[in-house]
Amino acid sequence: MKQRAVWSAVLVATLALAGCGSAGGTRSPSGGAAGKLVVWDWKSGEASAAAYLQKAKADFARKHPGVTVEFVAQPFEQYYTLLGTAIQAGKGPDVILFNGGGQIRDRADALLPLDEYLAEDRQRLTGWEAFSKDGKTYAGPVTLQGHPIYYNRTLYDKAGLDPAKPATTWPEFVANCATLTQRTGAKCLALGNKEGFGIQFFLSAFGTGVLTPQEQDAWIAGKRDWTSPHVKRIFALWKETQDAKLNSDGANSTAMFNDAFAIFQSAKAAHVIGLMSDVGHWKDFSEFVPAEKLGVMRAPVVEPGATPNLPFDGGIGYGVAKWTKDPKVAADLVRSLTSTDALKSFYADAGAIAADTTIDVSQGGPAVGTIVADLKAGKPALHVALSSKTLDLMGRLSQQLLSGSITVDEAVKQLAASDQAG
Repeated sequence: MKQRAVWSAVLVATLALAGCGSAGGTRSPSGGAAGKLVVWDWKSGEASAAAYLQKAKADFARKHPGVTVEFVAQPFEQYYTLLGTAIQAGKGPDVILFNGGGQIRDRADALLPLDEYLAEDRQRLTGWEAFSKDGKTYAGPVTLQGHPIYYNRTLYDKAGLDPAKPATTWPEFVANCATLTQRTGAKCLALGNKEGFGIQFFLSAFGTGVLTPQEQDAWIAGKRDWTSPHVKRIFALWKETQDAKLNSDGANSTAMFNDAFAIFQSAKAAHVIGLMSDVGHWKDFSEFVPAEKLGVMRAPVVEPGATPNLPFDGGIGYGVAKWTKDPKVAADLVRSLTSTDALKSFYADAGAIAADTTIDVSQGGPAVGTIVADLKAGKPALHVALSSKTLDLMGRLSQQLLSGSITVDEAVKQLAASDQAG
């Protein structure tokens, strides 16, 4: 899930949006000193987060003027490895940035439940589920992260398709893709799966057009039936898009961040499954695709009974390490980092879809308006329900599926075993 580079690597980065302050991946001071809090993230120093962090710091300073806060940026590629080392040592930063889902749930034992400290923010913020485990909340959500299907309305116009009416069924989508390629030369889907992230986005976005609402709910709740024909259909669809040449060339050798998004931005592909925040998202694309020419569509219906929706969760959020010396003060820093004024800046400067439901996004353009409107009927992203171990396996198997070196049945069998092992 970015260097923008890697949620700039997700995911999710999205992710990555919120980091802060000083930069320096080689430094990794521990927290816990009297009057000092250390924060680890992977985006400190990025210009688009500067105003956000400034406001968060100012808010915290008003509450705790005697406490120093130091932000330490770690390289995202090594972030969770470095964090794992700190957890094993039982010391490290006081406040930690996490992607929602498996990355934080796998490390919940090293974190403090924050429910008692963040109770006042429950109604204002959304996306809590991605930072929760066994009924306890381990981080305050900063952004929402989801996977809209973006499309280039200019290419639709050139192909003679109505950009106001994207396909609503899979056969219609495939037919539109053929028309787009024939008349514009653009591929249907920009895909980057070098890191194995492409399948995560595909599962969550196109899976809503395959699974019934009941199947989606069961999947998210942990009751996943990997033998279901609909589950197998998602992975078969992944392979079909490659076999039908819908994908951009060289998907397995193309990095999602940011090469796949560059393919879409350069109009070499008509669609891309992107993000809602920070990179590969509506504001990021606006540099090359004018806001009025950027469309957002739901997945086409692939199987009867499916009700496509916007897959989204909490994107990134800050948690508190269990070894911090003053949990309340550390939790207050989390509250400052999720305050309305700070998140307004994050939305305005970075294009982050903030977890704060009170922020006005009406001036963001048609695409962001569609995304926010779709939040009401949205459901958690399917891939976020899986453990990081299963996601890693899925990335490798997805590459084999695209290359034709494994069958769908074989891949799904391995994924089921990994998921059931926990």
